[in-house]
Amino acid sequence: LWVTRGGQLNPPGTLAIHLVGNLMHFVGAHLGGTGYVRDRPAEFDERKLSRDEVLARIFSCRDTVVPILEGLSDAELAAPYPGDAPVSMRGVTTQEYLVHIVWHLGWHLGQLYYHRLGEL
Repeated sequence: LWVTRGGQLNPPGTLAIHLVGNLMHFVGAHLGGTGYVRDRPAEFDERKLSRDEVLARIFSCRDTVVPILEGLSDAELAAPYPGDAPVSMRGVTTQEYLVHIVWHLGWHLGQLYYHRLGEL
């Protein structure tokens, strides 16, 4: 969980924590009003969690984010994204920003796959 393979800089556990932070911030806090406060640097520094603790964060994130996404109306999806999007994404609709989030998840999924290939 905390070993790098396949030439990757971040171990799988770090990538998982980072994606949880990303979803909890951009979906949970900004679209769902959860009050989540992100500490992005800590996502890359925290490496002492057990597998069960990382999984608990993933499942908690899922349980928070899925109902928020399922509850978005067409009008909310068409409205400008209400959060602190990166400069290049400012002014996009919520739907467009969610596509960006999916791309971001896919990017890191590819990095996780390289860890798997590194074991072969």
